[in-house]
Amino acid sequence: MRIAIMQPGYLPWLGFFELMHNCDVFVLFDDVQYTKKDWRSRNRIRTKNGWIWLSVPVLTKGKQFQLINEARIDYSSDWREKHLKAVEINYYKSKYFKEYFTGLKKILSFDWEYLVELDLELIRWLALELGIRREIIKSSSLKTSGRREDKIIAVCKALKANELYDSQAAASFLDAQVFRAQGISLFFQNYAHPVYTQLHSPFVPFMSSLDLLFNQGAQSSEIILSGTNLGLEKVL
Repeated sequence: MRIAIMQPGYLPWLGFFELMHNCDVFVLFDDVQYTKKDWRSRNRIRTKNGWIWLSVPVLTKGKQFQLINEARIDYSSDWREKHLKAVEINYYKSKYFKEYFTGLKKILSFDWEYLVELDLELIRWLALELGIRREIIKSSSLKTSGRREDKIIAVCKALKANELYDSQAAASFLDAQVFRAQGISLFFQNYAHPVYTQLHSPFVPFMSSLDLLFNQGAQSSEIILSGTNLGLEKVL
């Protein structure tokens, strides 16, 4: 069985869902340290002048070592209204805006206490709209321990996975020999970001998957998978 393990993200980019599609079980790595100003709490949307951040404020004062699943959303500002207005202003002319904006608004309107709850609900919704049907579980539910490679191996073993599909960035710190000794084959993402028609030109890559959905609708899944460059790159 092949699994993918990724930290949860806010309105993730296309490659996040390519990883999800090419595994049997998708694990959200939510019981590792939370990092500020990272993809856990923010992402980018296209504008006529380039792109802007959409950032979810998180309570971090005195919580330097909190885990991702311990991070609480800060509601001292009306960030939800700001995000919805930004999305509406920049995408209301896109072909499929009306088809998907209602779903986004419904999720953002709920009073989520923890960031991971919001991220997970958005990930599930986006995956559904993208036609990706995979089991999604949180690593915290597996009650594993260890650091870095040891914890990742523990997650693999808890799920009886013999293959791990990970991002290309993970190739710099995961030792293939260590995994091989545990009977786990490593695959790293070899993803070429696809080019598609956006509302504005020129094309700007690495936006939230919202950008793809609003512009391409039902074709979004096919576009995402077109970036799987020559299949999976295995580490022998």
